[in-house]
Amino acid sequence: MKIIKLKDKTKYKYKRKVSIKNLILKISIGLHDFEKKKKQRVRFNIDISTDSSIKPNSNNLLSIVNYEETINKITNITEKKHHGLLEDLAENIFDVIFERKIVKQVSLKLEKLDIIKNTESVGIEVTKRRDE
Repeated sequence: MKIIKLKDKTKYKYKRKVSIKNLILKISIGLHDFEKKKKQRVRFNIDISTDSSIKPNSNNLLSIVNYEETINKITNITEKKHHGLLEDLAENIFDVIFERKIVKQVSLKLEKLDIIKNTESVGIEVTKRRDE
């Protein structure tokens, strides 16, 4: 019996993700009058999946998602205006992150930390994917 070796034609498959964990900002958010008068703490957890076919290159920063730049953009969004709903804020964050063409999917978890007694937090989780 003859052994036939098949050539392995599979290439490596990557999933590349940038994570921002437990970013806490004091922001103006909420529908109630008292929420419009006083900023409250919101925790942000964000996972950004990128195009795995693009190899990271330190000479070309367009090949990566810069987490510091992303945090600065989120901070700017939250400082510019009052958001009535966490859902509105999430959509604004999606808009800024998806400006980068290498971004394929974004998962957000936004939590108000001090709004409901006897809870650690209340919030939303939303995932949005770019259509190919």
